[in-house]
Amino acid sequence: MALEEAGVPSVAVHTHTFARLARATALANGMPRTRQAFVPQPLVGKNAAELRAYVEGADPISKRPFVQEIIEGITKPLEGEDLKGLSFERTTPRLVAPGTEDDLQRLFMDNHWTDYLPIILPTEERVAAMLKGTSHKPDEVVGRMRPANFREYWEYTVEKVAVNAVMAGARPEHFPVILALAASGVSARSSSTTSMANVAVVNGPIRDEIGMNSGIGVLGPYNLANAAIGRAYNLLSQNLQGGSVPGESYMGSMGNPLNYTACFAEAEERSPWAPLHVQKGMKPEESAVTIFFGGWYIASGFGPRETWKEQLHRALVTFNFIPPFLVMDPICARYFTELGFDTKEKLIAWLSENSLQTAREYWDEQWIQTLHKPLAVAGVEPFATRLKAAPDQLIRIFEPADINIIVAGGETQGAWKMIGGRLTRTVSVDAWR
Repeated sequence: MALEEAGVPSVAVHTHTFARLARATALANGMPRTRQAFVPQPLVGKNAAELRAYVEGADPISKRPFVQEIIEGITKPLEGEDLKGLSFERTTPRLVAPGTEDDLQRLFMDNHWTDYLPIILPTEERVAAMLKGTSHKPDEVVGRMRPANFREYWEYTVEKVAVNAVMAGARPEHFPVILALAASGVSARSSSTTSMANVAVVNGPIRDEIGMNSGIGVLGPYNLANAAIGRAYNLLSQNLQGGSVPGESYMGSMGNPLNYTACFAEAEERSPWAPLHVQKGMKPEESAVTIFFGGWYIASGFGPRETWKEQLHRALVTFNFIPPFLVMDPICARYFTELGFDTKEKLIAWLSENSLQTAREYWDEQWIQTLHKPLAVAGVEPFATRLKAAPDQLIRIFEPADINIIVAGGETQGAWKMIGGRLTRTVSVDAWR
C-alpha cells in the first residue's frame, strides 16, 4: 500500500487458489484496483524447471501470459481510480425483518451466519435474557478479531457476542466464559490453509457452577455447557471477524470438525498435579479459559505401559509443526507420578528432552520449511542452530514452554491424547461476570 500511495505501480503475486481471498482482502483494505497476478498452486515441492514454467506460462485466472500481466502492471500509469481507494460502511444491522422460523433459518444459512446446523433464533427477548449473565453493558466493546493477517480487525460489543451465544444454544450462566473467549481476540476460525481449529480449556470454580464435564466423554458431545460454549466461540469468531467463507475468508484445505465445538474442563480435583490456570500464574480460586491454537492432529496412547517412552516419542516427532498438549486421564496421570513425575513440569521436561528427530526429517516437513526456515536463515534461535545440524544429527524440536498437559477423563481407561495446539492465551472469566 505504501508503494501505491507513493504513486509507484506494483503487482501482487499469488497462487491461483487464493484469487478470491486476495481480491476480497484488497477490497476490505480499500484498494479494490490493486494489481494482481497469479501462478498455479502448489509451489512447495516443485523444482526450478517447474517453477520457471509457471512464470513462462499463462496466468490461470486471467488466461493471459503471466509475464505480460507483470510488465503491464508495473509499467501502466496509475489512473485516478487506482489512487482513490474505497471506503464503505462496515456495521451490520441490529435486527432483520421478521419471518417464519424456516425462512429465518434459511436466511442465516444463506448469509453464512451459521455452522449449517440449526440455530436458536436470536430474538430480542432471548438476547436480553443472555445479557443477564454478565454485569457488563450491552454496548461495551469486548474486543477485535480477524480471520487472517492483512485483513482488517472487526470490533464487537457484548450484545453482539450475546447474539451468537443464543444461536449456539448457550445459557446465561455460560455467558462469562463466552465473553472471555471473545475478549481474547483469538479467532477460532483461522483462515490457515492447514485447517486449524482452536480448543478451549476451562479451569476454576466456574466449571462446577455451570455444570461442565471433565469426566467420561469429556471431549465428546455429552454436556450442554461444553458443547454450547465451544460452538458459541466458533460462531462468534465466524460472524464477528468479518466472515469465514470458504475460498474467500476461509482457506482451510480440508477443514476441521473441531470448528463445530471444542471446549472442556480440566478435572482439577482428580488430578495429582497443579491445574493449568495455576501453572499460567492465576490463583486456584479464580476462573479462567485457556485457548490452544491448532487442533491439527490427534494421537492417542495408553499407559504408561512398558513401551510408554517409545509411544510418546513417536507421537512427538510424527507431527513436528505444531507444539503438543496432552489430555491425560487421571488414571494415567497417577501412573506417571508413580514413575517419579510428581509435577507436570517434570513430565513436560522429559517430553521436551525426548522430542528428538533427525535434522533431515525435521527440515523436510512442508510447514517447517515455510515458517521456520526463514527464521533460521535470519538467525533466530532455536531454529538457526537446528539449521546448522548435520542431516543425521538428532535435534530437539520442542522446548518445555511449547508443551502443556491437562488432566481430564472418566477413569475408565488410563488413556492419553496428544493434540496439536500452541497455547495462545489464558483469559480471566471472572472479569466478565
